Amino acid sequence: MPEAHRLHASLGWPHLVALGVGAIVGTGILTLIGVGAGKAGPGVMLSFAIAGAICACAALAYAEVATMIPAAGSAYTYSYSTFGELVAWVVGWSLILEYTLVVSAVAVGWSGYAAPLLHVPHALANGPHLGGIANLPAVAIIAIVAGALVYGTRESASVNAALVVVKLLALAMFVALALSAFDGAHFQPLMPYGFARSGAAGHEVGVMAAAAIIFFAFYGFDAIATAAEDAKNPARDLSIGIVGSMILCVIIYMAVAAAAIGARAPADFAASPEPLALILRDIGHPLAARLLALSASIALPTVILAFFFGQSRIFLAMARDGLLPQRLAKVSRRGTPVAVTLFTAVVVAVIAAIFPLDEIAALANAGTLTAFIAVNAAMLMLRRREPTRERPYRAPAAPLVGTVGIAGCLYLLASLPEKTQLYFLGWNLVGLVVYALWGAPRAARARAASAGVSA
Repeated sequence: MPEAHRLHASLGWPHLVALGVGAIVGTGILTLIGVGAGKAGPGVMLSFAIAGAICACAALAYAEVATMIPAAGSAYTYSYSTFGELVAWVVGWSLILEYTLVVSAVAVGWSGYAAPLLHVPHALANGPHLGGIANLPAVAIIAIVAGALVYGTRESASVNAALVVVKLLALAMFVALALSAFDGAHFQPLMPYGFARSGAAGHEVGVMAAAAIIFFAFYGFDAIATAAEDAKNPARDLSIGIVGSMILCVIIYMAVAAAAIGARAPADFAASPEPLALILRDIGHPLAARLLALSASIALPTVILAFFFGQSRIFLAMARDGLLPQRLAKVSRRGTPVAVTLFTAVVVAVIAAIFPLDEIAALANAGTLTAFIAVNAAMLMLRRREPTRERPYRAPAAPLVGTVGIAGCLYLLASLPEKTQLYFLGWNLVGLVVYALWGAPRAARARAASAGVSA
């Protein structure tokens, strides 16, 4: 690999655990617990458990494959090594959708907290779909995070770790206060809308309908896998980072969900954009509610940073292979991919500034589920094709884990809203056209040029 395309290894496993927790614990638990409760009632506890179990299978598969293939690009790179270029393109195209929407959506969510505190005029804090001109606070936070990543990977990871602590302390405060108002009657009936997805299009309900949406609240550990080349000891650090952050977040989510439902019936906070703060106000803790909102505005940039980091690494890997312009793969003297980070910043800033994301946010889940299916399949394929290959981390019960992971992701895909499924199909059809007309020919020339240099 050319030196100009090589990343600087500067992260240890504590940084990676913090990166994962920073990506996972964010807008999902702060907002989607209300959405999930509206779709499943108290059964949202089962939705969290199901989504967490499926993500846990994917996390174990990621940990094994990431330590075998410690290169930037996450599921895209694993798919390229295992299944070839076409499958890798589909996975990479899906990851671009996922990461772009997540970064943009979280930036808009952060703006919702920060704009009132900063007294930003309505026209400059909302896109055209809400009667404004552009969401400038969202653009500003994207620019700040991009600057941090350009300045240095280790430095930005250290700031991320500090902000993760702030976020976890706020959630611990919520659990402690909410448990003081716990009422077990709020958990009856457990599944008022049933288990499987049901209801009219656009108004889907049920435990699985909720799981398909709040799945968003769990993923993020895959951002750690994109940091493979940034890790000091990938064989050890990646597995600790991925599995450790996933275990921590499952525990955190189950505790927060149980405390929330115990303190207030799901119908009381299902429609709120700030359900946890609403619960604290309802049980007589307005100051704690304000502190929770303030901590969210301070700590939500950790989610933006983690997914921004992952997006830039996926672009970097695809650019190296020639599927995107190769000039995006250049790395600065500080070991950071400046060009691809700035390119990513422009893309997500435009989306965050002007586009309505409420109807297409579930597309991020569709992209993630596709990537998770690919990683589980890659683990199973490599176990069969290269059984004696060194595996610094071996997933336990790999055939069961991989099969459950694939089946679970397919079930969640089928449980997404019908409109989301159609949008996702359209996105991938466009991607295949781009690949056939642009990506494949340039990738072939890149391989030929690389072969010529090697010779």
